[in-house]
Amino acid sequence: MGFFSKILAKLGIGKAAAAPAPTAAPGSPGAAPGAAPGAPAPKPVALVDVVAQLEQRAAANPQKLNWRTSIVDLLKLLDIDSSLEARKELATELGCPADLMSDSAKMNMWLHKTVLAQIAANGGNVPKELLD
Repeated sequence: MGFFSKILAKLGIGKAAAAPAPTAAPGSPGAAPGAAPGAPAPKPVALVDVVAQLEQRAAANPQKLNWRTSIVDLLKLLDIDSSLEARKELATELGCPADLMSDSAKMNMWLHKTVLAQIAANGGNVPKELLD
């Protein structure tokens, strides 16, 4: 399991949360175009309300953590290692440019934005203002 997979798992993203879609016979209404006979219809991706989860975790946490701007605080809220070594591992996994890896502040900013974007790309409902 990769580092980013741990983040998705903590948020409940990627689990079989959606009910399986009923299958339809090819050519019948509701069948996916080009679907093989008897093939199940694609499952819709269930969106996970990331903000609600993180706000709930932040309210229950004795530390004042600002997950909206800090990758360290985001990882702490998810009970994931937030050490510099762990963040470098995550940055490497997500393809952080080498020139940012040598400056922890720049790497952290890149990492925070990229993690939120990747959460959104994997079914997390992340508001647009957090992705810009």
